[in-house]
Amino acid sequence: MDRTRSNPSGHRDGSAEAEPKTPGLKTGQIGKGVAIIRDALKNLPSRPGVYRMLNSKGDALYVGKAKNLKKRVTSYTRLERMPMRLQRMVTETTHLEVVTTHTEAEALLLESNLIKKLKPRYNILLRDDKSFAYIMVTGDHPYPRIVKHRGKRKTPHAYYGPFASAGAVNQSLATLQRAFLLRTCSDTVFSNRSRACLLHQIKRCCAPCVDKVSEGDYAGLIRQSQDFLNGDSNEIQEELSRKMDEASATLDFESAATYRDRIRALTNVQSHQDINLPTNEDTDIIGLHRAGGQSCIQIFFFRGGQNFGNRAYYPSHGTDDEDGAIIEAFLAQFYDTTASPPSILLSHRPPNTSLIAEALSIRADRKVELRVPVRGTKRKLVDHVTLNAREAHGRRLAESSAQRKLLASLAEIFDLPASPERVEVYDNSHISGTNMVGGMIVSGPTGFEKNAYRKFNIKSPDLAPGDDYGAMKEVLTRRFARAQKEDPERTKSVWPDLVLIDGGKGQLSTAQQTLEDLGIDDMAMVAISKGPDRNAGREQFHRVGKTAFTLPPAHPALYFLQRLRDEAHRFAISSHRNLRSKAISRSLLDEVAGIGGKRKKALLYRFGSAKAITQAGIEDLLTVDGISAALAKRIYDHFHPDH
Repeated sequence: MDRTRSNPSGHRDGSAEAEPKTPGLKTGQIGKGVAIIRDALKNLPSRPGVYRMLNSKGDALYVGKAKNLKKRVTSYTRLERMPMRLQRMVTETTHLEVVTTHTEAEALLLESNLIKKLKPRYNILLRDDKSFAYIMVTGDHPYPRIVKHRGKRKTPHAYYGPFASAGAVNQSLATLQRAFLLRTCSDTVFSNRSRACLLHQIKRCCAPCVDKVSEGDYAGLIRQSQDFLNGDSNEIQEELSRKMDEASATLDFESAATYRDRIRALTNVQSHQDINLPTNEDTDIIGLHRAGGQSCIQIFFFRGGQNFGNRAYYPSHGTDDEDGAIIEAFLAQFYDTTASPPSILLSHRPPNTSLIAEALSIRADRKVELRVPVRGTKRKLVDHVTLNAREAHGRRLAESSAQRKLLASLAEIFDLPASPERVEVYDNSHISGTNMVGGMIVSGPTGFEKNAYRKFNIKSPDLAPGDDYGAMKEVLTRRFARAQKEDPERTKSVWPDLVLIDGGKGQLSTAQQTLEDLGIDDMAMVAISKGPDRNAGREQFHRVGKTAFTLPPAHPALYFLQRLRDEAHRFAISSHRNLRSKAISRSLLDEVAGIGGKRKKALLYRFGSAKAITQAGIEDLLTVDGISAALAKRIYDHFHPDH
């Protein structure tokens, strides 16, 4: 790819066309932006590529793709044909960066990557970017396990999904356990079992760990489970029915009952399908509903004909963006990190349907087809998904309205100049001063903004164990020092309008002094402490220089503030538990030089636990693959320094 950048030092006054009358823009602003774009056009090629419009700070205002860069960018000099939103974008443009590509499809892929990374203000943005859960069948063990998985997918494992929620994955895993009796335990637990566990007793596992099933028979169960996940459930049920009849005929009623329970498990999951595809092909169905200047996109996942759940998205876009353009931006950004199925059904046709299909096919390394059905069963499915989008949109608007009323009440209660758009709540968690963690949660007009949550592992070496004041000082220092560095002019909506602290006067005083040390003296802060006898409902609210007060027990804002505090408490405790679990799970072998992950795994397989390794002799250690005589002696000497 070729890159060019335009950064003109001067502009000709007569280079721009007559400025349209755009409310709110000063004379000369539009002409300056157009002049910069005109100057950049001199060096733009007539090739496919991606262009970025930047403001004076270097922030991306807009990222766009083009089949012909010169023609596409030229359109930004004809302001009279553009809506006011894009006119405003042109006025803010001071630089133009360009990357050329070989094809328009390659430009589309690059555009979606840059939009997700830079989040330009004037692009249609997919704001929810949570990862999806998959079912993973491991491929590196004679007896594969079946588990829930998030993150990168690696060979030789097999993955099935995506599932719209962790609950959908858990339900499917439970079904697979009942129907196919597959193991879910870790390899370490598996290799150290001496008798079957409880899961075998309740008929959720066939206990391959203690040779209750042969490797060949277990492979058959794995194959059946994969066939089921791929949609071939009828053949599996017929086979199980045949085996149940055979067991009954030979009076093996216990085996017959097991087959019966497995059939019921498969039947149960099939009966819970809300909507059904006419085929077993992997398909995503996407519906868009728009009202009140906002839109909701609902996506349903079908894999092997089974409904793997659905999820709603609320993209950020301008009021002048067309429905098809919103769908197109969603497709490009959503499937940037999520695997696309061979078939995608849409409620609205994107402006560049064939281009989007080509780009998705390149990314998936196989053909991906986009369709907008107009009649028949598939159209009914799309209408059903669109109806779900409309209902989800209505619920969100209602919740947003109630949330805004609560935020407005906070402005009245705490004498804020306006209803807060961003509320940050802080809390600390530790046990006897160990593994101290600070948590920050964020709430706004749409509710809790979990992608903005942050945890702070307390790092100060001078901090005394259990020093909550010192921990709060470190958390706030790190949080707001970074905000000062990244957004000193407070233009990126990452500064809070209200800071809530779980604590009393002492915590509030510490927070105030910390921000003053950073030169911040205009931050609204409130500390929330439990009332007499620590009773919920009698919380006291502390503000700098003012008398503490309580709210009536039935006040709606009181419950809202309790929810905010409890969410911060939950998040801080959860972060602390994760940190503590990592510390507990740290093996004694980590302290021995020369012991990597592979050798540690081999030692644990051989001896069953780190404690058993500490008691092993040199000759015993030598029986482990990868442990040389020198390394065996080093391990032994580490745990027996007096010998």
